[in-house]
Amino acid sequence: QVQLVESGGGLVQAGGSLRLSCAASGRTFSPYAMGWFRQAPGKERDFVAAISWSGAYTNYTDSVKGRFTISRDNAKNTVYLQMNSLKPEDTAVYYCAAIYRYGLPTNQAHDYPYWGQGTQVTVSS
Repeated sequence: QVQLVESGGGLVQAGGSLRLSCAASGRTFSPYAMGWFRQAPGKERDFVAAISWSGAYTNYTDSVKGRFTISRDNAKNTVYLQMNSLKPEDTAVYYCAAIYRYGLPTNQAHDYPYWGQGTQVTVSS
């Protein structure tokens, strides 16, 4: 199985940027697709973005299109989420998740068996 550790969260003003990282370890020689999800207090865990094993395919939720970019460096076993033009409504705990497959994963949290511990992102107005 794969273990995931997120980093890069923090406090930023509206309009600012953050880059989240998700480092994978363990069974990283098998192809795995990755997703980012977020959960605000009192709300469900929502899909943010996903990327295929090769990085050729990506998917985003509508609210972050044009502002967030997901990417990966398989040599470093790391997936990134570059977040620009941040808004207060982006405030949440951000989680990365993995599933062993080549193609683009789904946007359903229950499809992902492996999860990181989460990193807090707070955007002040």
